[in-house]
Amino acid sequence: GAKKKAACPGLGLFYTILSAFLFSVASLLLKKIEDVHSVEVSAFRCVFQMAFVLPGLIYYKTGFLGPKGKRIFLFFRGFLGSTAMVLLYYAYQVMPLADATVITFTSPVFTSLLAWIFLKEKYSLWDVLFTLFAVTGVILIARPPFLFGSRVTGIEGSYSDHLKGTIAAIASTLSAASTIVILRKVGKSVHYFLSIWYYAVIGLIGCVIALFVLNEWRLPHCGRDRVFLILIGLLGLGGQIFLTKALQIEKAGPVSIMRTMDVVFAFILQVLFLNHIPTWWTVGGALCVVASSSGTAIRKWRHSVKKAKQREI
Repeated sequence: GAKKKAACPGLGLFYTILSAFLFSVASLLLKKIEDVHSVEVSAFRCVFQMAFVLPGLIYYKTGFLGPKGKRIFLFFRGFLGSTAMVLLYYAYQVMPLADATVITFTSPVFTSLLAWIFLKEKYSLWDVLFTLFAVTGVILIARPPFLFGSRVTGIEGSYSDHLKGTIAAIASTLSAASTIVILRKVGKSVHYFLSIWYYAVIGLIGCVIALFVLNEWRLPHCGRDRVFLILIGLLGLGGQIFLTKALQIEKAGPVSIMRTMDVVFAFILQVLFLNHIPTWWTVGGALCVVASSSGTAIRKWRHSVKKAKQREI
């Protein structure tokens, strides 16, 4: 449908930048937390999501299960969405912040690929090119030894952890892309709050089970880490709210392009607070991924504008 006009020009893009900043600060705090498993951090995030969504479900009278024909889609949306969150948090903990952030921005490319496979959406030669750019960017960040030699510089800890983080970030991106495809399939027949509710409930149940299986449940050792956990939940929630508001008053194309500010903030915060200077390989990989995701967003934006003009005619 038609987007509402913004109260002032650029307000939607400002909300997008603010959302990117909040997400980036939450990622930085995750790096600063000591001896808390990524699954436990995800569980705290789910609790905050539930606390926020519950009043909305009651107010809009959506129920807690959703339409019968859509529940299986909502379940997989919740499962894949929460899996993406856990894997991404793990990647943030074991590899440089900027590297993990850049890999997540391959999501639009994989979304186009999955939409072509499962929703029969158009997949052009431009999409193939953008996919190749994204894969090149990931390779530059992962720097496998068989291509770059045995001495890999600019990583945190061992190369084994760096590789695990890369695999986790890619798996997170694929899960997030699958979530978007499911949401497209569901369409507007399910309220947005209900989608988040499934994400939070299934995520919390899965995290609690995983923590007991892994025997990793523990309270942070100091008050600072406990404050960081609360802030991660609040900042993540704030980031989602401002991103949603941006999409309500601005077209999806400019918002998708402006979201690449996540990468810029990740580089800045990594240098300022983690004292980790990114390598030229990482910068090159970031440029490939940003070009790929921006190109995908611009093409979809132009396609939607063209379709809107055709409907007007």
